[in-house]
Amino acid sequence: MSGRVSKNPEDAGSPMLSSKVLLLPLLCSVVGVAGFGQTSPVNRPWPPVVQKVSDQSPPLSPAEALKTFYMPPGYYLELVASEPLVQDPIAMEWDTHGRLWVVEMPAFLRDFRFPEPDLDPICRIVVLEDTHHTGKMDKRTVFADHLVLPRSVKVLEQGVLVGEPPYIWLMHDRDGDLHMHTKEMISNAYGRREGNVEENANSLTWALDNRIYTTDVDIYLRLQHGKFEVGRTLVRGEWGLSQDDAGRMFRNTNESPVHVDLVPTPYYARNPNLLRTRGSYDALGEFSEINTVWPVRPNPGTNRAYQQGIDRPDGSIAKYTSACGLLVYRGDRLPAELYGNVFVAEPAANLVGRSVLQDDGTTLRAHKGYARGEFLASTDERFRPVYLSNAPDGTLYIADMYRGVIQERSDITQYLQGQIQKRHLLQATDLGRIYRVMHETTKRDERPALADDTPAQLVAALAEPNGWRRDRAQQLLVEHGDKSVVPALANLAQTAPDPRTRLHALWTLDGLDSLPAALVAKALDDPSRDVRTSGLRLAERWLADPHSPLLAAVEQQGEDPDWSVREQLAATLGTLPPGQREPALASLLQRHGDDPVVVDVALSGLRGSEAVVLAALLRAESRAAPPPFTPAITMLAATIVRSARDQAVQDLMSKITTESVPIWQRSALLQGLEIALLGADMPGSIVEKKDALGNRLATGGAYAFQHVPIPISSYMPGRHTLRLSREPAALSALAARGGYFSRRAARVMAQVVWPGKPGAAVVAPLTPAEQIRYEAGREVYKNICQACHQPDGRGMERMAANLIDSPLALAPAEVTVRILMNGKEGAIGLMPPIGAALSDDQVAAVLTYVRREWGQPGTPVEPGTVKAVRALTAGRKQAWTNAELLALPEMHPRVSPPAPKTSP
Repeated sequence: MSGRVSKNPEDAGSPMLSSKVLLLPLLCSVVGVAGFGQTSPVNRPWPPVVQKVSDQSPPLSPAEALKTFYMPPGYYLELVASEPLVQDPIAMEWDTHGRLWVVEMPAFLRDFRFPEPDLDPICRIVVLEDTHHTGKMDKRTVFADHLVLPRSVKVLEQGVLVGEPPYIWLMHDRDGDLHMHTKEMISNAYGRREGNVEENANSLTWALDNRIYTTDVDIYLRLQHGKFEVGRTLVRGEWGLSQDDAGRMFRNTNESPVHVDLVPTPYYARNPNLLRTRGSYDALGEFSEINTVWPVRPNPGTNRAYQQGIDRPDGSIAKYTSACGLLVYRGDRLPAELYGNVFVAEPAANLVGRSVLQDDGTTLRAHKGYARGEFLASTDERFRPVYLSNAPDGTLYIADMYRGVIQERSDITQYLQGQIQKRHLLQATDLGRIYRVMHETTKRDERPALADDTPAQLVAALAEPNGWRRDRAQQLLVEHGDKSVVPALANLAQTAPDPRTRLHALWTLDGLDSLPAALVAKALDDPSRDVRTSGLRLAERWLADPHSPLLAAVEQQGEDPDWSVREQLAATLGTLPPGQREPALASLLQRHGDDPVVVDVALSGLRGSEAVVLAALLRAESRAAPPPFTPAITMLAATIVRSARDQAVQDLMSKITTESVPIWQRSALLQGLEIALLGADMPGSIVEKKDALGNRLATGGAYAFQHVPIPISSYMPGRHTLRLSREPAALSALAARGGYFSRRAARVMAQVVWPGKPGAAVVAPLTPAEQIRYEAGREVYKNICQACHQPDGRGMERMAANLIDSPLALAPAEVTVRILMNGKEGAIGLMPPIGAALSDDQVAAVLTYVRREWGQPGTPVEPGTVKAVRALTAGRKQAWTNAELLALPEMHPRVSPPAPKTSP
C-alpha cells in the first residue's frame, strides 16, 4: 500500500491507471472523453412526466448522459469529471486547497461469482485537481490503492483518515506528492471486513462539536491534543451523514429518506436498558408524503418491481427504495430557497430528491420540496447518484457511480437477476461522473479554499455565508491549536450578529480548551435557541463542581419555552453527579414528561437510578386522574423491568398490587411491564386515548403523548422473559383474579419465571457447540439481517417481517432453511435469498440465533440440515410464497395412529 505502484491486474494496459498522475487535456483531445464545458438542458417543461425510454439501458457518454436530466426552472448540471479521470465514485471530500478526494470502489459487484470477489484489493483513494482553474477537473493522482472496500475519507492537517472496514487508518503523505507513504491504525472497530457491502460502517464527518461522526457503526472519534479518542454511540443510518447549521446530524436508510438527531445520539449509549430512543435518528415528515418519489423513467430494474404497489401504472417506482447520501445544503451560490434543505440521493429511481425542513414549534418537520417532481431526475437508468457534497465554491456536487447494477449481491432477487441478464446491466463498469449543480444566477466562489489563510483570516472565515468554509475554518483552528486567536474568538462569540458565527466561535474555543465559563453563561442567555442549546452541552464540563455558578443557570433552562433547549437539557442533566441528577431530572419530567424525547434522553442518564426518579414522580402526584407526565412513569417502569434488577422489579410489582395506590399509577406501572415483557405499544406510538385502566376512549384523556410518528429506528422490544429470584406473589395473586386488570397482569406473568414456577415451559439448554453456533449467529444477524429485522427482531413496517413468535421462523428447521436459501414473498416485502451467499455453518448459526434470541424457544439448527436443504432446493429459481411453505410436509408431521387394543 505504498501508493506508488499499481498491482491491480485490471489496470494492465491502462495508461491512466498504471501511472499515478494523469493530466487530461491532451488525452481528452485525442479520445474525446470528459465532455468539458458541457451542461445539462435548462428550463425544460417542469415538472416532467415519465418519459418513454428504450427497454435497453446501454452506457452513455458523458455528453449523452447530460441530455437526460430534468431539473426545476433555472437549474442545470455541469460536468466536473468523468471516466477515465474518475471511476466508481462512492464518496467525496474537499481539502483546503480545493482538491477533491474521491473514494473509488471498482470491486463492487463485478459479476455474480460466489464466493464474492468484492474483497479483492483493487479499490482506491484518488485526488482530483482543477489545475487550469476552469471549473473542470483535469488531473488525477492515486493517493492510496490496493484497498478492500474503503468507505470514507476525511482530510486533516496531520494526515488523511480513511475508513476501510474494520479499520480507520490515518494515512500520511510525507513529502506533499499526494501519495500515501505510511499509515497508522486509529480503530479496528469500524464495521467488518466481510458481510453485506451496503450495510457497513461509513462516513467520517467533522461536526460542529469537534467530534468526527460515523454512520452504521457504534463509534465516533475526537482529536484531543494530537491524539484520537474513540467514543461510543449507537448504530444509526445506512449510507451518508450531514449536519445543519446547529450541528444536528442527519442520516437515512433505504426507504426512509430523512432522519435527524434532535439530541446527539452518544447520550443514548449511556443506558443499555433503554426501550426506545426518541430524539435519536428521528424520522422527519409523514411517511406517505416524504417517501414518495417522482422518477422521469420507468424503473423495472429494482428488486421488487414485479410486486403490486411498488411501481405506478406508468412503470415508475413510487417510493424511495435506496435512499442514501443525504446532504443539508449550506452553500451560498445557489438560490437562497435551497439553503438548509435536505437533498437525498435515490440511485434506484435515478434521481435526487429535495426536502424542506420546518420548525413547527414542537419539533422539526420535513416536507417534499415539490408536489409532483424531484430536484434532479434522469431518464438514464445508469445514473446512480450515491453521494452529495457541499463545496468550497458554494455549490452542490453529486457523485454518480454510473452503474447498471447497484444492489448488493446477496440481496438480488431472482426477478432482478433476470432484469440484469436480459438487459446486460452488469456490463460496463469502471465508469463514473461528478456533477456540479448550477443555476442561471450562480456565480461560483473561485477564491482559494483556506489553505494559505492566516489564523486571523480563519477566525474571520467563521462569519462566511458558505457553511463549508465556516466548518473547515473551525476544523483548521482546532487542529492548529494556536491559542493566539482566543481573544478574537471570544469577541466573536459575544458580538457576532449571526448566531451561526457565535456557535462556531464557541465550539472552536471549546476545541482549543480555552472556553471560559462566563462565555457559556452568556450563551445560555443568548437570543438564539441554537446557541442556548449548544450552551447546555458546553456547560457540562463544569457541572461536576457543586459550587459552579453554571449549575443554577443550566437548571433554569427548564423554563425555556423552546423544545430544542429542554430536550438538550434532559441530556445535560444526566451528566450531573449522582444525588444531583435524580431530583433535577424528576423536576424536568414533572414539567415535560409528555415529551417523548425528554423522557427517553432523561432515561439515558439514569442508568441504575430509575427507581429513585420513579418514586419521586409517584410522590409528586397522588390525585385520582393521571397527570400529563404519566408517560414518563410508564417508561421509567419499563426501563426498570428491562434492567432486570431483582429487588427493584419486585418493588415495582408490589406497588402495582397495592390497593392504596391510585389506579392510574398502578395501570401506568403495569403498562411499563407490558412494554418491557410483551412488546406492547409505547405511549405516543398510536393515535388513541386510554382511561386509567387502559380502556380505549374515543376522545379526551391525558394518557397518550401528543401523536408523533415513532421512527423506525427506535428500539421496540419483542417478547422478553424476565427471570426473578423468587415469585412475585402479590402480582401472581392479582393475575389469578378475574377482570380486565387481572388479565393484563396474567399476560405479563406468563413472561416471568422463577425457580420452581409451576408449569413453566422447559427449553433444553444449548450444548457448548450450539452456544458457539448461537454466538456466531449473532454476528451474522448483526451484519446481514439487523438493518431490516432490527436489533429486537420485530422488523420494520412495510419492509421486514416480525421474527418474534413467527410460525415460520420457529418452524421445523427444514422449512426455515428454505426461506434463507430461496427467499420469501410476503405482504410486507421480499426476503432475499441470503443463504445462497452464506456457508452452511453461517446459515445454521444465524437461524440458531434467531430461534433462541428474544426469549424464543426454538430448536437450534444443524449445518447438516442446511446442507441437505441446499441440495434439495438447488434447482429452485423463485422465492417461496407463504402458502407454499405452510403446505410443506415438514409443517404437518404425521401422527402415528394409536396401537390396536389387544384382548386380555
